[in-house]
Amino acid sequence: MKIGTIGAGTVAQAIARHATRHGHQVVLSNSRGPASLAALAADLGPLACAGTRAEAAAAELVVLAVGWPQVPAAVAGLPPFDGRIVIDTTNQFASPPPHAEIADLGELTGSEHIASLLPGARVVKAFNTLYGQYIAADPRHEAGRQVLFIAGDDTDAKDTVKNLTAGFGFAPVDLGPLREGGRLMQLGGPLSGLHALKQD
Repeated sequence: MKIGTIGAGTVAQAIARHATRHGHQVVLSNSRGPASLAALAADLGPLACAGTRAEAAAAELVVLAVGWPQVPAAVAGLPPFDGRIVIDTTNQFASPPPHAEIADLGELTGSEHIASLLPGARVVKAFNTLYGQYIAADPRHEAGRQVLFIAGDDTDAKDTVKNLTAGFGFAPVDLGPLREGGRLMQLGGPLSGLHALKQD
């Protein structure tokens, strides 16, 4: 599978490393342009390359991994996704920790808002409840596999993400649609920051 990342910080890099280790191609992008990612792409190996946001967004599966205030600029001008999958890893921090504020989206969950910005995308919420170091680490532990909560409105898209992340070693747990499941996962929800292992 070809995976693109919009954003190339801690979370995007962790997912990219899992992906390349399991034989997937990765196109990394950020706001500063491909040249700024050349060293990272080289470190990830021959399956990784640096590209523009548009090139990353053209991949079969796209990972959105930028800070909440950067989302509008990161997705501006991208062509319609035509049914391709976007994994939304964002959290709706209006301002970052330690003085964090949660953006007020009214009745919408964070991922419903993200979906409204990405015409034609099948959005799956994932990876936002875990700190970057736990995403980067081997998800297989002696006591079980790292649980990865996911939510989305498209069953086939969720199945694709479940199969992909299970291949990485995670234990994906489907929480339902973006409205109900996303509310459990997002900032202020009971699963935000919850690290759990699934016994196999």
